[in-house]
Formats: sequence, structure tokens, C-alpha cells
Amino acid sequence: MTTTAATDSRFAIARQVADAVLFEGYVLYPYRASAAKNRLRWQFGVLVPPAWGPAHGEHAHQQTEILMEPKGGAQLAVELRFLHAQRRTVQQALPDGTFEDVAELHLADRVLVPWDEGTEERVELSAGVAELAGDGLVLPFRRPARESTEPVLDADGRPIGRLVRRTEEVEGVVRLSATELEGAYRVLKLTAVVENTSPWTPTPTPTPTPTPPGRDEALPRSLVAAHLLLGLDSGSFLSMTDPPEWARAAVATCANRHTWPVLAGEPGRADVVLSSPIILEDHPAIAPESLGAMYDATEIDEILALRTAALTDREKREARGTDARAAAVIELADTMPPQVLERLHGAVRALREITGPDANRPDRPEPATGLPGEQAVFRPDTPWWDPARDDTADPARDRILVDGAPVGVGSRVLLRPGLRRTDAQDLFLQGMAARVEAVLHDVDGGVHLAVTVEGDPGADIRREQGRFLYFQPDEVTPLEDA
Repeated sequence: MTTTAATDSRFAIARQVADAVLFEGYVLYPYRASAAKNRLRWQFGVLVPPAWGPAHGEHAHQQTEILMEPKGGAQLAVELRFLHAQRRTVQQALPDGTFEDVAELHLADRVLVPWDEGTEERVELSAGVAELAGDGLVLPFRRPARESTEPVLDADGRPIGRLVRRTEEVEGVVRLSATELEGAYRVLKLTAVVENTSPWTPTPTPTPTPTPPGRDEALPRSLVAAHLLLGLDSGSFLSMTDPPEWARAAVATCANRHTWPVLAGEPGRADVVLSSPIILEDHPAIAPESLGAMYDATEIDEILALRTAALTDREKREARGTDARAAAVIELADTMPPQVLERLHGAVRALREITGPDANRPDRPEPATGLPGEQAVFRPDTPWWDPARDDTADPARDRILVDGAPVGVGSRVLLRPGLRRTDAQDLFLQGMAARVEAVLHDVDGGVHLAVTVEGDPGADIRREQGRFLYFQPDEVTPLEDA
């Protein structure tokens, strides 16, 4: 086993998404330390000290299991990435040359306040797949406690205070093992465990009112936003989301705890995996319109940019003083040209393939069933939303073929929700009869059936308000009308 000084270049594309995972929720709009939602931070991939976690419903480890097909003497590259919280306090200089802690320190362009910063940490290693058999490999790591100071100067260069950063010791271990599975193909189950092994023991504060340590005390000793990048130099991984049919049973035996592995890197390749505490799809990617990190993936860049630019000068000064990354967001919003902001307004990528240069080729197959409302091929000469189209969908009259039977408004169907793409609540409707209320077509060519469940006392209200349940054609079976 050897540690590597630099990660293989194959990780470069995957690391763009991994960075978004690493800093998700790092600082949220309005990017000020005083904002309520920035007082409870770091919710994803936090591995806390084992002596503190169980009593507070948090965990000290994460486990990744995924199938791989290595070739020859394949090497496995592993990169553990996490944030190490460091506590920053603000001190004001006193006339006698000493310093005292303060809640704010005002500068011309920012207001400095106490804050927990996050420094990026990496643990890297490379090992032959053959070395992972049996008990596998164990790589312990440690980041020592440290303290540093940074002088704060006024506009004339005179010292008026300082920032003191204190980082607590953090310890952990990465465990790797691989087991060959029985079957027609040479497939190994890779198990990668990341564990916080910090010896820190919570100690209540002294009397008169002892208070047990809370999350604020545990975070500096935690691995924050912990995730793994895995890469094979020869061979491939199997998708956990969409495995080949022959591997589905083996994939079902994989136990992933507090993390989820997906194929990463360039689409079409399967030699890199990102195991993330945030559930992603295979080959996730950053939108090309995005100009920079805004640390809030639950929002839209356009909305964040507009709202950030609208902050008051005082709010922007506090945001700049909160964190260097928050200051970069303020700068990005203030300097974004109108034409760049316009790019964030939205992009429909799915239609490019349909309305591309081959859309009007005479040899493109047309719908063959002849049923009213059958899915049409979108053409660039008349947009899909233009009422002048002669193939405009009619939800009240359209019918589609399901198992050889035409299904439309008024048809009775048996619900068979799909396990992989259905809202969890829909699974309670398995095997129930329903009536189709509309046949809907989306701009990607998909068909959706709006239904009401038979026997639902609120069906009339749903009909009146147009609030239906939606299923795809392969999630229903036609029933004979009563």
C-alpha cells in the first residue's frame, strides 16, 4: 500500500461534483453568520467522535459497498475528502498591547465576526486490488490540533485587532477490503469504511449548572462532508442504480450506510466512483451555465444571484466578513454581466436531441399506432408549444396503448408503482384500482396518466381542483370497465 501525492487525472471531472458535495450548505443565503440558517451548519456526511454520536443520533462511520470488475493487476486509487472545522474568534487590540475577544470588528469593506471555517483535508492511497483480499487494508490518519493568528489592519495599515484560529485534533481510519463473488463473471464486492476514531470524550462544563457538550463542541473533532473518490486503472465498476440484469441480485446484497456510490467522471466511463452522503445519479455534472459555487444546491443560481445582488451594503459587509467564500459569492453577484445572468434563466437540454439537424430526416420513424394523441416527433419549424401545430395534445381525448389496450379518460387501470422512480407514498397504492382522468404528454416525449383512486372519498375534490396522482403507462395494467 502506498499513499499518493497527487490523485490520478481521471478524478478531475468527478472532483468538480465532489467539490459541490464538500461545500454543500457551507454558508447559505444571505451569507451572513448572523442569519438563523447559518447557525446550524453542516448536515451532510458529518462523522462525529464515537463517544458523542450515539447519544445524539449521529454516526461516526460511513460504509460504501459497490461491485467492480478489475482486470489483471488492477490498482485502486482512493481519495477521502472532508472538511476540518476551525474555530475563528475576533479580537480587538487594546492600548496596552493585549487583545480581547469581541463580537464584531468593523472595517471599511467588511464586518468581521466569530465563525467556524472549514479547511479541506484529503487522505489519498493507491493499492493493488489483490491486496484487498481477506482482511484488506487499514489506513489510519490524524490531523493535529493547531492555532494561528492573522493580524487585522485598518485602511492606513495600522493593526486594530487579530483573528485567532484554533483547530482541534481529529483522527480516523479508512478500511478497504474486497471479496470475489460466485458467478459466471469475475466480480468483486469492494467495501470501503471511513470511521472517526477520535478519542475525545465529552465532559460537562463545570458547576454551578453542568451542561453536556453539544454539537458545536463535537464539530471541530468531526469529519465534515466526508466522501470518497474511487478509481480503477484497469477495469470498471458496476452501476448501483442501473446494474446489468445478471448483477442485480449481487447489487442487492451491497450495504451502503450513510453514503451512496455513483459512477462519476465522463459519461460512458465506469472507472471512477463518487460515494457521496448526498444521493446523486450516475455521472452527475455541474451545469455549464453556473459561474461559481454558491454553496446552496437547493436553490437556483439565478435566484441566488439576484437576491444576493439586492442585499443592503451593510448586509454585504457582514457577508464579506463572515467567510472568504461568502465574500466571493458577493463579488460574483455584484460583477455578473447581464448577458451572463441571462444564461442562468434556464436551459432545455432534452429538446436539443429531438430538434437537432436530423429531426426532419425523411427516414425518421413516425408513430405507427394511429391512435389519437399518439406521441409526435417534435420538429424545429413549429415549436411544441405553438397552438398552430396539428398534433397538439388533448388530455381529455388522447388515448395510448397499454398492454395492447387503448387507455384514456374514463379507463379503469390497476396501479403497479415502479420501485425505482416512484414517490414512496405511491407504494401504498400497489394493486389498487384507479380511473384515468387525463393523458398528458411532456416536452421530452414522455406520457403520464393522471388518475384518481377508486373508493377515495376525496376523488370529487381532486377532480374539481385538478389535483391528481400521476403514473407512467408501464406502471398500470388496464382493467375492464365496470
